[in-house]
Amino acid sequence: MSNKILVTYASRTGSTAEIAEAIGKTLSEGSAQVDVIPMGDVKDLSAYQSVVVGSAIRGSKWLPEAMQFMQTHRSTLAQKRFAMFTVCITMAMKNAENYRSGVLGWVAPVRALAKPVSEGLFAGRLDFSKLPFSWDTFLFRIAVTLGIFPRGDHRDWNAVRTWAEGLK
Repeated sequence: MSNKILVTYASRTGSTAEIAEAIGKTLSEGSAQVDVIPMGDVKDLSAYQSVVVGSAIRGSKWLPEAMQFMQTHRSTLAQKRFAMFTVCITMAMKNAENYRSGVLGWVAPVRALAKPVSEGLFAGRLDFSKLPFSWDTFLFRIAVTLGIFPRGDHRDWNAVRTWAEGLK
């Protein structure tokens, strides 16, 4: 049986989707066949030997559709090589390493559903033009204005690639 890998993701503004694509590209540089598919389009995991699942963080947790995916497929993921990645602008803050344990705590509910062989934790891109206006984003804009969170693209493509290479 050939090595077939699924990289699936939940993304609101495209940052996590682009990281998933980069992970898929890195994994496909070996002998693996890799599919990169949004979670909402994944129905069956039976064709895959490995599954890489990723989500953006909103409100200190994975996106709802990502958690639903994990709930739906938890028994199957427990029998496959499973890795997970999280994209969070908190990891772009000054002294981001001080927040790492907190962010890892936010994804503890994911780990409770399936034990990953590896976890990637990446800073994302903050682009307000891609976020809907709501009370939460209004408060988030204030935090950015106060310098708590950095605006812009903080993705570290070398870190993404290095993590993905470790999955091979």
